[in-house]
Amino acid sequence: MAKAKSHYACSECGASAIKWFGACPSCGAAATLIEQAADVRSSHRYAAHAPANAPQPLARIEARAQARMPTGVEEFDRVLGGGVVAGQVVLIGGDPGIGKSTLLLQTLSAMGAKHSSLYVSGEESAEQVALRATRLALAAGKVELLAEIHLERIVATLEATRPEVAVIDSIQTLYSEALQSAPGSVAQVRECAAQLARHAKQSGTALLIIGHVTKDGTIAGPRVLEHIVDTVLYFEGDPHSSFRLVRAIKNRFGAVNELGVFAMTDKGLRGVANPSALFLSQHGRDVPGSCVLATLEGTRPLLVEIQALVDPTHSPNPRRLSVGLEQNRLAMLLAVLHRHAGIACFDQDVFVNAVGGVRIGEPAADLAVLLAIVSSLTDRAIPGKVLAFGEVGLAGEVRPAPRGQDRLKEAAKLGFERAIIPKANQPRGKIGGLEVLAVERVDQAVAVLRNL
Repeated sequence: MAKAKSHYACSECGASAIKWFGACPSCGAAATLIEQAADVRSSHRYAAHAPANAPQPLARIEARAQARMPTGVEEFDRVLGGGVVAGQVVLIGGDPGIGKSTLLLQTLSAMGAKHSSLYVSGEESAEQVALRATRLALAAGKVELLAEIHLERIVATLEATRPEVAVIDSIQTLYSEALQSAPGSVAQVRECAAQLARHAKQSGTALLIIGHVTKDGTIAGPRVLEHIVDTVLYFEGDPHSSFRLVRAIKNRFGAVNELGVFAMTDKGLRGVANPSALFLSQHGRDVPGSCVLATLEGTRPLLVEIQALVDPTHSPNPRRLSVGLEQNRLAMLLAVLHRHAGIACFDQDVFVNAVGGVRIGEPAADLAVLLAIVSSLTDRAIPGKVLAFGEVGLAGEVRPAPRGQDRLKEAAKLGFERAIIPKANQPRGKIGGLEVLAVERVDQAVAVLRNL
């Protein structure tokens, strides 16, 4: 009797091999190859749905603006770029219990008044979803609900009902008859996502897919899903805090790096009108080691408090630890501070934190980090109505930051009185109530700080 054919698939990257290896030949992960039965078919399962297209000149193709459907949740619309587009496939990832299902149930409830909608639940029963809607006091009477994990049945329902927007909760619970592997495996997740995305493009249904994350915080499956979908959103935030951040890292229909800020309440997620207040600590008095940074999240200016703690080290190797900021950049800034401002921290432990759990990736945070470190080292507090921003180069220069005018306007709106900024960002006109202190080099910034 002929032996059944099989192959080995990597649970991390999805690559396949004809025999088992101790480490995946593609990604190098150890002990991730899992044996799976090979699917023997006379023709590819997508062959009937892939008609040949003749090439045509790009100049003759008419580019039409995509009409958007607002979700009814203002912060969610901001992250999406104004709403969802017909045929758009959105992948939403985040830690368990952070609020993904709650947000999408609220979204469908808000959109149900104007658009036909379908909620597909693979993790919870219909009664559990109904209890959540009741607890959140949602007007979900027009939302259709389907509790199903069989992909072919879900696609058949989507074809029969033709909803304008649909939610899949979650992609890791679905399975397709085309494969023999278990739900949640790399092959099943990739197959289900591909079929759902193909149906969304053909039918025009806007599809919102929930995806679980791994311990590293990436979409489980893993990143192959990010190439299939149009938009990738991630939930961020401390699970012990009531605040949630939704960040766009890929968006074919809008800008990336947009940030939506929510507060978890007993009635679900609510948008935060003034997110800068979340990231500014309310000290009773000015404390050393604290400096306010004017940063950008997509198109939104935010004020974030940067805290630094400099303490004499008790080990041969001083510690350099940063939370919410790049650790390698911290080591570089300490070297620049020593070389160009004469302030040494080689015998000090340095800890830097961005308040509120926000992650700052732009180099415009350099100047605020350096000033917070100097403030902690000298034990001199920076006045509470002072902020800073600017990139610091290895030669000690302070480089300009993009959209400096918007940062300064946000600071003035929140009552700040002085701003230490790069000279190239100095505004031409005066901003009411805000004194601008422009600097060109690190030593000048430190001197300005001492004179405050």
